[in-house]
Amino acid sequence: MHDHRPTEETEHPERGGRGGEEPAHEDGHPPHGAHGRPPTRADTWAMFKRSPFLPATVLVFILALAAALFAGSYTYTMANPTPRHIPTAVVGPADSPAGEAFTGGMEKALNSSLTLRPYRNRAQALEAVNEQRVFAILTVRPHGGGVGFDVAGASGSSVAQLLAQSALTVGKATGVPVRVADVKPLQKGDPRGLALFYISLAAVIIGFVGAIQLSVHARPLNPAERIAFTALYALLGGFAIAATVDWLLGALDLPFVESWLILALTMFTSGMVFSMFNTLIGRWAMLPTWGLMVLLGNPSSGGAVSWPLLPSVLGHIGQWLPPGASINAQHTAVYFGGHQHLFPFAVLAGWALLSSAVFWFWRHRHPGGRDRGGAHAAL
Repeated sequence: MHDHRPTEETEHPERGGRGGEEPAHEDGHPPHGAHGRPPTRADTWAMFKRSPFLPATVLVFILALAAALFAGSYTYTMANPTPRHIPTAVVGPADSPAGEAFTGGMEKALNSSLTLRPYRNRAQALEAVNEQRVFAILTVRPHGGGVGFDVAGASGSSVAQLLAQSALTVGKATGVPVRVADVKPLQKGDPRGLALFYISLAAVIIGFVGAIQLSVHARPLNPAERIAFTALYALLGGFAIAATVDWLLGALDLPFVESWLILALTMFTSGMVFSMFNTLIGRWAMLPTWGLMVLLGNPSSGGAVSWPLLPSVLGHIGQWLPPGASINAQHTAVYFGGHQHLFPFAVLAGWALLSSAVFWFWRHRHPGGRDRGGAHAAL
């Protein structure tokens, strides 16, 4: 008679399947090392690619590179700014002995050239300052009367300070009497001229951070809804920034409505730039957004360092990017009222329209949105 006791294999299925095989994973694939075979390099790499460790590792290197680029871009443009060409209005005989001695001494002191532009009288020269075509006014007085050198602090604090200090030094060295004055001073609450840079920087960063948060916390928003909410937080955010620096802190006396709308347009543009890249490249959209708006756009904007002191290429590029356009428009609105230019608004509007158009045209690729037909399908 045979003993029909259940075998150990039957009694203890948890120790392994039939024949001593290891249990399969939940996904149906046997674990690596089944039948005593160690995982190959291909197995290990395939498992690593499916794990969260691959994107985490990539982010480690991206963040390290971003930190270096962030520090390098700002240091390169702001640590030791030097002038290249400084547009200067000239009233009077610039070719007189005093005029030539002073301008020659200034070019040596600045290690750059003064781009002299003659004007008939002081009123025309002041108009050129208000139009931001020149950064200083050189008035050469006849018969050995010395020179007057007027700077415009509102055109750029760093430029004005450098020009004023150099003018006094050159006057002493050449023996030419020099009178220095600031014909367009900065507001008392902003003696370094950085407040406009800070509020524009806030609008740029909060603009694309807001779009990121919409993608995370309001992912089901459809494209039209996403654009509408981007415009809504831009309008409210721009108002909050302007009200804080003007009404609450009193740091700046803003032309409130104009400054508010410039900030709102900046925030909307920045948010739609992120939405555009999010549509085109998905989860890595932060990289080109940060590179365009922060690494390149803010240092070249002319907000912290005026464009004549920036490397020439950056000075030209910055005017075509949203941060530079925002600061240019805000700067003119605050200090040169009545002399506003269309160009910075055209740049901001152009980026906003381009970003919105790309987002709308390829909206089916955007990771957000919801299926409007889902409710009917479920019936």
